[in-house]
Amino acid sequence: MRILLADAFPAAHLAELTELGHDCDYRPDATTDQLAERLTGCEALVVRSTRVPASALDGADALRLVIRAGSGTNTIDCEAASRLGIHVCNVPGRNAVAVAELAFALLLALDRSICDNVADLRAERWDKKRYSRARGILGRRVGVIGLGQVGLAFAERAAAFGMEVYAVAKPGRSQETLDRASSIGVHFVDDLHTLARTCDVLSLHVPATDDTRHLIDADLLAQVQPRTIILNTSRGHLVDEDALIEALEDKDIRAGLDVYADEPATSTGHIESRLAKHPNVYGTHHIGASTEQAQQAVAAEVVRIVETFASGTVLHCVNLDEGRSPQPATHFGDDS
Repeated sequence: MRILLADAFPAAHLAELTELGHDCDYRPDATTDQLAERLTGCEALVVRSTRVPASALDGADALRLVIRAGSGTNTIDCEAASRLGIHVCNVPGRNAVAVAELAFALLLALDRSICDNVADLRAERWDKKRYSRARGILGRRVGVIGLGQVGLAFAERAAAFGMEVYAVAKPGRSQETLDRASSIGVHFVDDLHTLARTCDVLSLHVPATDDTRHLIDADLLAQVQPRTIILNTSRGHLVDEDALIEALEDKDIRAGLDVYADEPATSTGHIESRLAKHPNVYGTHHIGASTEQAQQAVAAEVVRIVETFASGTVLHCVNLDEGRSPQPATHFGDDS
């Protein structure tokens, strides 16, 4: 297949795709505006953070597969892809540990005021009195919102640090998820408001959908205790930022955030965010999945998705039925 890779991709796995007979057009600095032109003649597109709007898909004459090198697909117009018969596939679970690690790092950093410690030391200020007031996390109650792969990985780390883990009971969870939650010692409550009232920490691990938009809103924030820590390493869409800013100021809530409502569409640029500037917020640059370990694992699964699609099978499809692809793809460069 001719494949456009429009974001950074590990060299070893790029070489593997080429060795397997695929014609790879590697454009790690491609912008959304350039996609339509670059996609001419391409059967597959691999993206990580690059947005894929309908305008890019409409003119893609040969495109049959879009792979998001990660779990979330909210940056891809899946409705347009479905209309055009283009399969959109993701790579679930391969970066779960990396995201969970960052969420837990933000929790520890907030509890011990690590970022402020570092800033003061770099400014040649010594203030042991101020920084000797951490609460500690042993025995604290953490509410995990979303028990997918990332949520469970975060819950395991919280339990290992002696925290009590809570989640909302939800019908339809797989037995595997319930068994894993049981082994962690997760306590279940009836609803999100009860979780908010119960816990010292809330950590978000759900996808961006219409149902999860502003999941953290003024009504929910009214339920949380003063000095609660809120962690979001999922999507900025989940939080009503105006309501959170008000709670930061009124209830001394603190937040550890890796995602924001209006992030730049590119990997570098300017961000204008009242939330990111707030002194009660420790923020990172949407880097939850950005570890070498995670990216190698994701890339290996991308290669597998490409190969199975080329042989006529679709894996991890989020918009059309999984199973057989419309027809086996052509391996450019394979004369047999």
